[in-house]
Amino acid sequence: MWIIFLKEISAFFSSLIGYMVIAVFLMLMGLLMWVFPDTSILYYNEASLDQLFSIAPIILLFMIPAVTMRSFSEELQSGTLEILITKPISESQIVLGKYFASLVLAIITLLPTLFYYYSVHRLGSPVGNLDSGAIAGSYIGLFFLAASFTSIGLYGSTLNKNQIISFLFSILMCFLFYYGFYFLSKLPLFYGKTDDIVAMIGMDFHYNSMSKGKLDSRDFIYFLSIIGFFLWLTIYWIKNRLF
Repeated sequence: MWIIFLKEISAFFSSLIGYMVIAVFLMLMGLLMWVFPDTSILYYNEASLDQLFSIAPIILLFMIPAVTMRSFSEELQSGTLEILITKPISESQIVLGKYFASLVLAIITLLPTLFYYYSVHRLGSPVGNLDSGAIAGSYIGLFFLAASFTSIGLYGSTLNKNQIISFLFSILMCFLFYYGFYFLSKLPLFYGKTDDIVAMIGMDFHYNSMSKGKLDSRDFIYFLSIIGFFLWLTIYWIKNRLF
């Protein structure tokens, strides 16, 4: 797994992929948080990072599938996956190596946003007038969201040799799991508290729960289940050669 991990990380940073992902994410976040009047924190009367934690999931929803789309699609297109499988390394190690490499890139992309925390911390009146507990919870939620999107994107990359198709499929799946159940719960189809149960199936519900600073074990179990399920699907798909 370690060899696959290093190979993938090296591929990200020996080309423009890794640098482009980080630069595009930070540029978009910077413009939205500091420049555009409708979302800039400079136009708010309250020191807060709410903009970061409401906008970042939308950008990650597109960014992470762009990172993971090549993971297996490229191997399928070039025929190197068949060769890789014949090596003394299990399918699980291949999948986990690629998964952790993509996840590390996502974490590296998020790390510079800590500078925003420092900036807003200094802008507060008095200095440091921030809800640090909620911000810590939001960062933990963002980490699990990125980890979940990565597992979905990795599975999406096994489904087609064409990277664009894999990319679009992964975006669709991430969207459905993040927003889909929330929108579904709003339809006039449910009675009693059934709509609340439907909303709880979506990532949006658990991410927002963490963003309030409440670290509930049910939210951790939910995200770990999503990650485990899609990693299992990816390993199963490769083991059974359904491509």
